[in-house]
Amino acid sequence: MENPVHRQAGEIAFGDTDASGWMHFPNIFKYVEAAEHAFLRSRGILVFDRAEGGWPRVKVACDYKRPFQCGDSFEVLLGIARIGASSVTWNFEVTNTAGETAAFGSMTNVRVDHQGRPKLISDDERQQLQAE
Repeated sequence: MENPVHRQAGEIAFGDTDASGWMHFPNIFKYVEAAEHAFLRSRGILVFDRAEGGWPRVKVACDYKRPFQCGDSFEVLLGIARIGASSVTWNFEVTNTAGETAAFGSMTNVRVDHQGRPKLISDDERQQLQAE
């Protein structure tokens, strides 16, 4: 991925693997979400608050190229593909220690209020998302 807005390293946890010893496929989203939340917090953007709302996912997609096992190190690269009126579409790539792409995809989140209704992304949030 060219010019990611955030990079986050990690290690595959035992609890994220299945009986075969390989990481169970939906768990890739846990690591991508952790990177997304770290990025938002680093920019001073609310992740979730019962009184203020948050950013639930409305669409996710992932292609898998290489498996992970417990203890494998990885890096999540996160980019912003699009910022809409109330949504953000992220691109992500997860690489192994050799720098090979293990998984890549996208997810779209909608900014919502405390009742789950779409809420416009504020000018401040937009500026923080776009800041270099």
